[in-house]
Amino acid sequence: MAEVFLRPMSDEEYRSWYDVAQAEYAQGHAASGYITLAEAQQMAAKEFADLLPQGPATAGQHLFTIADALSGESVGMIWFAERGAPQVPHAFIYDLVIWESQRGKGYGKAAMQAIEPEVLALGLHRIALHVFGSNAPAIGLYEGTGYQTTNRLMAKEL
Repeated sequence: MAEVFLRPMSDEEYRSWYDVAQAEYAQGHAASGYITLAEAQQMAAKEFADLLPQGPATAGQHLFTIADALSGESVGMIWFAERGAPQVPHAFIYDLVIWESQRGKGYGKAAMQAIEPEVLALGLHRIALHVFGSNAPAIGLYEGTGYQTTNRLMAKEL
């Protein structure tokens, strides 16, 4: 299995990731069929701006570069936030990306395991996430690392 370590995302890495991540998030929402791409792009821009007003230095937001443990090469990124306090404090994964050239090598699974000590160090004992229903590879990754479905939104086109 691939081994990784997490390092805080640099400002340069953040700038490279931000616009692409925002566009992919909008695409995912538009693909769900509930809103147009233009509406999804507006929503994504607002949500990203609200969640990351100080970029990677925003309190409660944790953005990491995923690096191969042997080479130190960047293979992806992961972003999670502290949420739910004071009722049910937990970590929420907003984004996990393994660079396309690095997919299929076990880095996703290694990254999901690598964030667990980061989350525990914050005193949190639960990790939640959202995945679009059409993203079968991600669903398989999350189920394979012990995540369970907590709710499901379904629709039927008529």
